[in-house]
Amino acid sequence: MDLAPRGAISARAAFTLLEVLVVITLLAILTGIVISIGRRASESGKVARAKAELATLAAALETYRRVYGDYPRTAEGAKLVQALVGRKGPTDQDITGRSLLEVVRFTFAASADPISDPAAVLVDPWGQPYVYAYRTMTPWNNSSYVLYSVGPDGSDFSRLLAGGFPDASNPANLDNIHANR
Repeated sequence: MDLAPRGAISARAAFTLLEVLVVITLLAILTGIVISIGRRASESGKVARAKAELATLAAALETYRRVYGDYPRTAEGAKLVQALVGRKGPTDQDITGRSLLEVVRFTFAASADPISDPAAVLVDPWGQPYVYAYRTMTPWNNSSYVLYSVGPDGSDFSRLLAGGFPDASNPANLDNIHANR
């Protein structure tokens, strides 16, 4: 037997304002956690991609050294690309060689085509150009080249120390991802 008048809404049939606010708060907290986890996973993916691209570039540079006797002598990203696609020799002379890179696996600034555009530059997953240098100063005491991504924060200070060594001690360079380390 129902004692409520006809058409009246029972107090049990609706949520209180406090209950609705608690549910909204819980949903906001859960959404924040999921977004945070997603961002970390995305950053981890970008770091892994940068490491894989650097390893591929390092392998291409080693092949280049075996074929031409030395690494490309430059600090310009566009000249590095031209060397690895078979257009430039170690001392910047024009050559016609085979490409040592599968260019479709890399991203280039402004979506440039490295075969037809001599100014094409390789960029890392954060859109920053990869840093490369080899024998760009005298004396060059480093036994190898320098190749790295500036990492997620995009900052890079004092790129090379005397002798051709990267500055790993600067706090801004702590997230840099190096190819040959």
